[in-house]
Amino acid sequence: MKKTNNTMNYNGKRILVTGGAGFVGSNLVKKIASEWPGADVFVLDAFVNGHFKNLIGFTGELIAGDLTDPRIMDELMSRRFDVVFHQGAITDTTVSDQKKMIEVNTNTFSSLLRLCAENNAPLVYASSAAVYGNSPSPNRLGTGEIPENVYGYSKYMMDQMTLRYLNSSPKPAHPVVGLRYFNVYGPGEYYKGKMASMILQLALKMRRNITPRLFKFGDQRRDFVYIDDIVQVNLKAGSAGVSGIFNAGSGMSRTFNDIVAILNEALKTDHYIEYFDNPYTFYQNNTCADIGDTKEKLGYSPDFMLEKGIKEYVNWINVHLKNAGPIN
Repeated sequence: MKKTNNTMNYNGKRILVTGGAGFVGSNLVKKIASEWPGADVFVLDAFVNGHFKNLIGFTGELIAGDLTDPRIMDELMSRRFDVVFHQGAITDTTVSDQKKMIEVNTNTFSSLLRLCAENNAPLVYASSAAVYGNSPSPNRLGTGEIPENVYGYSKYMMDQMTLRYLNSSPKPAHPVVGLRYFNVYGPGEYYKGKMASMILQLALKMRRNITPRLFKFGDQRRDFVYIDDIVQVNLKAGSAGVSGIFNAGSGMSRTFNDIVAILNEALKTDHYIEYFDNPYTFYQNNTCADIGDTKEKLGYSPDFMLEKGIKEYVNWINVHLKNAGPIN
């Protein structure tokens, strides 16, 4: 199959971004505003994971609310949207309240499917690599989908809802795309606190001359993907005219030792690593996204390998988080 010719133009579109004050959502909002000033962007956020500082400079309409509130859903249903980017969710993977996680992440998704069906609008939503649990990599759609926590399960069930919806009769006229994010890092994640990437957490420590600590022996591997590439894949998914579930990563796994080495170079430091025992019974040892379909059908091509991404991120940190201390 030939790579799709994905020509994006969001000018003149009415665009809803749920979770728009969060990490991915706010970067998506800023990119749309800078590239397509003729777009009309609406942000919905409950301000649980999101933060107002991520939206400084945003001039569109802001709706403070939660999709679990029927009044908010009624308000959205009364409006017209051309594209919906659904980034809103409980993203703290340590939350153990199963009922709350399913209610917020999974149950509300059916309302967004209904909203997009009414508007005949493409729906692009954030799924997660947590769907794969601790399955061997490379991680491929349809294999090893064994989530190990309720967060991953909530995203798995969203994907299952999508597949049932796409295979329903009659088939929906509007595209629905789920993107399984791998380990995303970059500007805008600071307000996630303890759920921010290890790249940010290590950088904030190392620049304060605090020795980086890793689980023995730092050789666990992750597919780290820079935020600009996640924004790219969302925007391409919203205009590709295809439906399905796709991996969103760099397509390459790297070790935590690699992160420290690259950070040392970018920060001009020379830290050694202190290793300690991993206290967790469950811990992913290797994640790596198979992004063949994502490239072929959405036209996605990651621009940031780890060295480039960390260098750009450190430059941003030095300007915007120059006085920030380590995340506790």
